[in-house]
Amino acid sequence: MTTAFITGITGQDGSYLAERLLADGQRVVGLAPPSRAGARPLVAGAELAQWDFADVDALRNLLRRHAPATFYNFAAYSTGVGMYDDPVGIGELNGIAAARMLQAIADTAPEVRFLQASSSEMFGDPVQVPQTEATAFRPVSPYGAAKLFAHAAVGTFRARHGLFACSAILYNHESPRRGMAFVTRKIAHGVARIRRGLDHELRLGNLDARRDWGYAPDFMRAARAMLEAETPDDFVIATGATHSVREFCEAAFGHAGLDYRDHVKDNADGLRQDGRAQLVGDATKIRTALGWTPEVDFRTLVRLMVDAELAAIDAMDSRTP
Repeated sequence: MTTAFITGITGQDGSYLAERLLADGQRVVGLAPPSRAGARPLVAGAELAQWDFADVDALRNLLRRHAPATFYNFAAYSTGVGMYDDPVGIGELNGIAAARMLQAIADTAPEVRFLQASSSEMFGDPVQVPQTEATAFRPVSPYGAAKLFAHAAVGTFRARHGLFACSAILYNHESPRRGMAFVTRKIAHGVARIRRGLDHELRLGNLDARRDWGYAPDFMRAARAMLEAETPDDFVIATGATHSVREFCEAAFGHAGLDYRDHVKDNADGLRQDGRAQLVGDATKIRTALGWTPEVDFRTLVRLMVDAELAAIDAMDSRTP
């Protein structure tokens, strides 16, 4: 049975990927530090191995013990408004930890195929719109800088050590499993509470901010395809289209039979403000090379998120005596 290592297995990306791999008959082992083990439920059928992300020798031992064929790194500080918070911690987990993973693989199991979850935030204030794999990186936050360090490490270990190591340059990707700190989940949750009469208003920041939003399971299909390819490479994974927070609100409230203008209030602290050029990805390379294309469009994504929030509230109500 083929084994896959996944860091961040209890998060949005890791959980979707784990479910897909398990459904296809693979063995999945999630790596988590002792402080996070048991913090959130593990995907049914997956195993858990504790690793503190700082001990390279311990990871070497885990690689020998479990002999994974693939290794997906989704562990990261990842909050929509927290990209400037705790720069030391962000640098450690989002950057240096990936280099430790690559070093352990190079030393112990160079046949392992490795995928790093890179980020569009590496482009920072981009020099061109849309961005491709060839666009210059110039991060403007500790989060983006740390991701760029890890991204560069992937390229170095691929060139110098011959590893099958890839970077998936992920643009915003959402789902019902998105963390509550992200504006998309905040909107979907707020809509459900308003629809069920639990709240009346939702406070947000800049409604005209635009993002390239995709569907997380679509992006995990792309990540998997990258490690199943003949040769390792880096790919932008994006929809290539942007939508505003206002459009997200309009679609989400409209799906619930509401008008967002009756409920959304301004809150200057509710959304990251910036005047940089637009982050929007050109995924031509992965579409051409690997045949990947997103399947869930923007409005379907919004409906999925709102429906999940409504179902969660209804399930809670049904359990209340």
